Amino acid sequence: MIGRAMEARSPARYLAPIALVVSLAGAYLIVHHYATQHATASSRTHVEGSGLPPAKFYVVQPGDNLTSIAARHHVSLVTIEALNPTLDANSLQAGQRIRLRR
Repeated sequence: MIGRAMEARSPARYLAPIALVVSLAGAYLIVHHYATQHATASSRTHVEGSGLPPAKFYVVQPGDNLTSIAARHHVSLVTIEALNPTLDANSLQAGQRIRLRR
């Protein structure tokens, strides 16, 4: 009796959990890839003649200040301050993200 119950089981019973795991792994890889690409693209800077659009955000590096960031990206201090109302110019931290353009 036990043998017959085992024989009647469908292979889908074993394939469904495997398909679920493969689907979840694929979704994770897609999201991870997109997140890494998005993080890399947001920290790019505009280089004349490179074909890259001007950066909308800048990630603060050690030793940066608002004046040097503004000069490097050809954006006025007033514009940076207007786009980042909560930004304190005296307490910039490495890794902090600053909006440069709309």
